[in-house]
Amino acid sequence: MLSELLQFLFSGLTVGAMYALAALGYALIYNASHIVNFAQGEFIMLGAMTAAAMVEAGSGLPLAVAAAILASVLTGACMERFAVRPARGAPLITLLIITLGVALVIRGVVQVVLGKGNHALPAFSGDAPLRVAGATLVPQSLWVLGVTLAVVVVLAWYFGRTLSGKGMLATSHNPLAAALVGIGTDRVMLVSFAMSGALGAIGGVITAPITFTSYDAGVVLGLKGFAAAALGGIGSGPGAIVGGLVLGVMEALAAGYVSAAYKDAVAFVLILLVLMFLPRGLFGARVTERV
Repeated sequence: MLSELLQFLFSGLTVGAMYALAALGYALIYNASHIVNFAQGEFIMLGAMTAAAMVEAGSGLPLAVAAAILASVLTGACMERFAVRPARGAPLITLLIITLGVALVIRGVVQVVLGKGNHALPAFSGDAPLRVAGATLVPQSLWVLGVTLAVVVVLAWYFGRTLSGKGMLATSHNPLAAALVGIGTDRVMLVSFAMSGALGAIGGVITAPITFTSYDAGVVLGLKGFAAAALGGIGSGPGAIVGGLVLGVMEALAAGYVSAAYKDAVAFVLILLVLMFLPRGLFGARVTERV
């Protein structure tokens, strides 16, 4: 039925928007440093958990959201300054292990400070569902899609219109050449990790009213964000958006037409298929080698 298909699409696009934000976080850091940041899922979890804890303590929602984003931004900046930068020049596998270690530290701190229980945020504008062609759409889904679109527009403006954004693009193409013309590559790295933290926090906050969050929620979210980034092409902004939305829709369709038990397996199967048959993703740069 059309209404059933629409219901699955609404659900998939909502979750896919969060995956897209996570994938954008991966793309930012990969472009600046060629590091795959496996702590990206913890940024999502940290943002959602911080906002939920503040609301439960009596704080207003706007203040809680601002504090959540600030917490993830500071965490991302500290990660780059004190964990990644001292290991600059180390083998790639060492840097990947460092990001995994940071993820474990963030998860452990949140578990100790905020506990193991599930948390949620109140809906931003009520819970009354909207009816669209027989399918229901909760208002929070519109917030998720709208905020994701706004983030994409802001990032497009930042990279296309600001010197800082153009400096990040230049560094992603050729770090040595960027440094030679006076671009501070250390600052670019710091900003990329901070922005990645902000993207993660925003994704966590806008989806927390729909799904519960907990100290270990970042594990699966990080892997799914990586699957979306791999599908679109690691380092590709448009690819991250398309990959996230496609993954979300595929999950929803699998849960609806096959079984909800297989929903989480979609991302992991997708990673394997992409690595085997499309290693550079849908929008990844094609490399030519002169012989």
